[in-house]
Amino acid sequence: MDTYLLDWASLLLRWAHVVVAIAWIGASFYFVFLDNNLVPPADPRLKEQGVGGELWAVHGGGFYNPQKYPVAPKTLPGHLHWFYWESYATWLTGFALFSVTYLVNAGSFLVDRSVHVWSPGAAVAAALALLVLFWFAYDLICRWVGETRGAVGGDALVGVLVFGCVVGAAWLSCQLFAGRAAFLLVGAMMATAMSANVLVWIIPGQRKVIAQMKAGEPVDALHGQRAKQRSVHNTYFTLPVLVAMLGNHYGWLTQGRHNWAVLVLLMAAGALIRHSFVARHKALVQGRRVPWEYAAGGTVLLLGLAVWLAPPPAPPSARPVAAGAPPVTLAQVQAVVEARCVMCHNAQVQQKNVALHTPELLQRHALAVYQQAVVLKLMPLNDATQISADERALIRRWFEESGAAPRPAP
Repeated sequence: MDTYLLDWASLLLRWAHVVVAIAWIGASFYFVFLDNNLVPPADPRLKEQGVGGELWAVHGGGFYNPQKYPVAPKTLPGHLHWFYWESYATWLTGFALFSVTYLVNAGSFLVDRSVHVWSPGAAVAAALALLVLFWFAYDLICRWVGETRGAVGGDALVGVLVFGCVVGAAWLSCQLFAGRAAFLLVGAMMATAMSANVLVWIIPGQRKVIAQMKAGEPVDALHGQRAKQRSVHNTYFTLPVLVAMLGNHYGWLTQGRHNWAVLVLLMAAGALIRHSFVARHKALVQGRRVPWEYAAGGTVLLLGLAVWLAPPPAPPSARPVAAGAPPVTLAQVQAVVEARCVMCHNAQVQQKNVALHTPELLQRHALAVYQQAVVLKLMPLNDATQISADERALIRRWFEESGAAPRPAP
């Protein structure tokens, strides 16, 4: 497909993916908040109806009184709203975006020959297989441990095993794929498990409960317990998934030797911070101390990562140039760009709709070249052309000497 059309597909799919993801995450966060803020009803009539908890809230000029039935109401209401299309739409748009960006351009985006030498087709097959295998491993842990051991130690063991599964997925992905793709793929594995939880267990369980009610049969509480377990897992996965997918835009995160450990620590920090909010909801409604230490632990992890990944002192070639040194010429930079960038940015192939094969085009895209090659160090993609630190420093000097660089405030 023409790169221009791929760019449009990427833009529209990314936009749709963000919109529906906001809807899904917003609903998930709200219901977790709701579950942890319900209090037993004071009205005897509500207790008689089977209401286990309620909440009074004010929003948008109105008062709301949501109520929860622990298993099911005695009679089925005429109108019942279902929450599932938010999940399905998020996965479908995400997979479509992954396809047009990474799978279609697997040779450039999935494969980094300095990491693992294989064909684009094999990389695509492995990426798709990992999405499926992660779900089956996660689901097996939940059913084998969570449903056989019950609440006594079961939840904690499930958490430990699922965390181990995530660590293994991060390590394996970073051994096989380009760092940027590995980060995204781990997030996609977890997001696939989240959506599969809704598709395979949560919604079918709710449908079985409704079918039992309509048939006049006793409602099996296992369906609600299983849905609750997977819903809790989904809320803990949310921040790790988001940071994995956002982190792939930062080369200093994805391209290091221990990028898998960086990814794991980032996701662990997200999970700790999310747990802090969940625990806060419970503590406030129960009148207990808010356990901020979980958020503090996540913050310490992030600060530790910032210290660990801090760049070393700049090499001599990147330090200020001695007074009187001749300025960098456009011809010097054009030679670097022709050697490192033009194979993907020329008249025939214009990745991201950018061509750099003439001096005029290089000057037009000077800011983008500076941002991608010098500041973010994302280009050349996967460092495929082995651009050197001296060449990046040359581009920096040229950009700064040209007068286009931002000036410090006086």
